[in-house]
Amino acid sequence: MFDLDKWQEIILSLSKHKLRTGLTAFGVFWGIFMLVLLLGAGNGLQNGAEYEFRDDATNSLWIYPRRTSIAHRGLASSRNIKFDNSDYDLLKDQVEGTEFITGRFYLPSELEKMVYENKRYNFRVRSVHPDHKVLENTIIDEGRYLNAFDLDNYRKVAVIGKLVVEEVFPNANPIGKYIEIGGISFQIVGIFSDTGGEDEMRMIYIPITTAQRCFSTRPAINQIMLTTGDASLKEVLAIEQDVINKLAEKHNFDPKDKQAIRIRNRVEHFQSIMNLFGMISLFIWVVGVGSIVAGVIGVSNIMLIVVKDRTKEIGIRKALGATPSSVISMILQEAVLITSVAGYLGMALGIGLIHLIRVTMNTYQIDGGFFKDPKVDVGMVLMATIIVVIAGAIAGLIPALKAAKISPVEAMRD
Repeated sequence: MFDLDKWQEIILSLSKHKLRTGLTAFGVFWGIFMLVLLLGAGNGLQNGAEYEFRDDATNSLWIYPRRTSIAHRGLASSRNIKFDNSDYDLLKDQVEGTEFITGRFYLPSELEKMVYENKRYNFRVRSVHPDHKVLENTIIDEGRYLNAFDLDNYRKVAVIGKLVVEEVFPNANPIGKYIEIGGISFQIVGIFSDTGGEDEMRMIYIPITTAQRCFSTRPAINQIMLTTGDASLKEVLAIEQDVINKLAEKHNFDPKDKQAIRIRNRVEHFQSIMNLFGMISLFIWVVGVGSIVAGVIGVSNIMLIVVKDRTKEIGIRKALGATPSSVISMILQEAVLITSVAGYLGMALGIGLIHLIRVTMNTYQIDGGFFKDPKVDVGMVLMATIIVVIAGAIAGLIPALKAAKISPVEAMRD
């Protein structure tokens, strides 16, 4: 049953030593407050890192042809490796573990100009395979994306970005209209958006086979990108080596030649970043829990001092019939009151500050770089605070047991 008189007595006792009580409570408050801030900051950093990967599939390998640096099978070094459609077919058909795959062929810069109604625009043009939609996390807002029929029949169709629409067709539906790329007319069949930002939404996609036929003397490919499904990092590294071996055999270069081709392993990169943030998260918890433990130890030490200062009072209480359990309860309640008030206040202010930072960044569109959308798991923080309160009670147990053993005669003598 709630005893108002007892709690009033406890509060009065604590208020008599405001500085001591305040410093004790501040230790617990600061521990919880710093834990919340550190968790929020850690999540902000992790969200920022994940945001940087938002544009492309994180389970992908990006393969670029380069120049050999080692002589191989009688062939000199410094040979340029050039990809074409046969390399795309090789990796698509013979590399086990390939899920989606696309090539990219870049138009010469002078041909990238888009013309509509005799007005020229500077938009980048990418010629790709249909699977490019998955690799780039492209979102179709209207119409459709490129398909196999477009590639097989060298169709002159285009999918344009949302910002292209806003600039060129502000008050019209562009689906079905024709634009000119490199002097050739392409019909718009789709509109897309992209989480990669404004640069990505200023792109125009056309079928790679059409671009090769119209703008190249051979079926050239500048880079190949593929995804590896749910493969583990070990399996992805095996797929990467398989890609190297097959391309090395086809182009006659040494598989150990690191300069012949470049492979950008986004799986490995993403996992290394996530492992780093796992270590940061562990460090945050160690520092935060350390701060809390220091605060709880402070509570225990202060309660020992309280017991010593109130020895005579406790002796009188026992002489008047107070039981050991009532004395233990009195000391424990003081410890719990200090830790609970300080802990929940630290939690509330910490969550409030993180929320304020988050709202401010979103409202004023502040670019935090690798720091984005800081937030904390309220349930986790609440559980941590409850544990602190329980720890505060345990911390007060030793002084309480010591108080319960005080002899009334010895207390009066002291």
